[in-house]
Parts: sequence; structure tokens; C-alpha cells
Amino acid sequence: MKPDLKFEFVADRANHTLTISREFAAGRQLVWDCHTRSELLDRWFAPKPLTTRTRHMDFRDGGYWHYAMVMPDGEAFWSRLDYLKIDPIDGYTALDGFCDETGTVNPEMPRSNWKVTFTDASDRTLVTTVVLFSSAEDLQKTIDMGMEAGMASTLERLDELLPLLSTSSE
Repeated sequence: MKPDLKFEFVADRANHTLTISREFAAGRQLVWDCHTRSELLDRWFAPKPLTTRTRHMDFRDGGYWHYAMVMPDGEAFWSRLDYLKIDPIDGYTALDGFCDETGTVNPEMPRSNWKVTFTDASDRTLVTTVVLFSSAEDLQKTIDMGMEAGMASTLERLDELLPLLSTSSE
């Protein structure tokens, strides 16, 4: 990560939330596109050395994104993000959960509600993600699974992709 870009990861156990704030050295439209278009998400939305593979994407209120994070050996970890409300270029809310390859959510794993907002920060974009869990135990389970390091690595991949996309769109 570029040292002058903000990254905060705050766990609030009393309210069962994680707040992840991250700045990107790119305009809001490009950062929004990278969060909402499967062909771009597949290029960055997984911690290294994993890759992302979309099975289904329907970015609209009531739609969902079904995708796998894939290990170098081919093992896939499936997830599903169900979009609840979308406010183009400003933010969206969604339910996140682990699932199987058919998209059936795993009830044994924590499910969370994500509120993602995109705001202008001078020549940068600030993305703030508030993740609400149903319990402090589910929050802790997610932290124990490596959420902080995983998000840091994933967002660094977006840092690496943005200049490539900025150059290709000029």
C-alpha cells in the first residue's frame, strides 16, 4: 500500500461491527466500477495468492454476486453477496455469506450486512465499509479467520490495478 493512503480496520465488539476505511488514488467512478463490475472484481477481489472467479453477477437491488476465491492449487472458497440497495456511485448495502458452488448460503458460517460508501477525498476516493454481524461471536470468528490481513491484501491488489485502468482509459 502506498504509505500516504488511509487504511483503518476497527472492530467494535459491543455493536458487532467492523469498520474498514480505505483511500484509493483514483476517482470515485473508477473505484465504484471496480467494486461493481464482475470483470474488474475478478482482477482484484481476493488476497494474494488467491484469484477471484465470478459465477454470476447481477448488480441491482435484489440481485447478487456469486463468486469463488481460488487457491493456486484450484481449491475454491465460494461466497455470495446479495445486493439490498444500490445508490449509484455513492454506495450499496448487501448481505455477505459463505456458500457452496450452487450459491446456497452456509448457515454454519457468519453472515453479515455490508454498507459500503464511496466519497470524494480531494483527488482520491475513500471507501468505507461497515460490516454488521448478528453477534460478537460471529464478529470474532471472522477476525480469527484473518479478515484484517485478508482485506489489507485484497485492497492492495486494487491499488495495483487502478493505475493500469487509469492509463488504459486515457
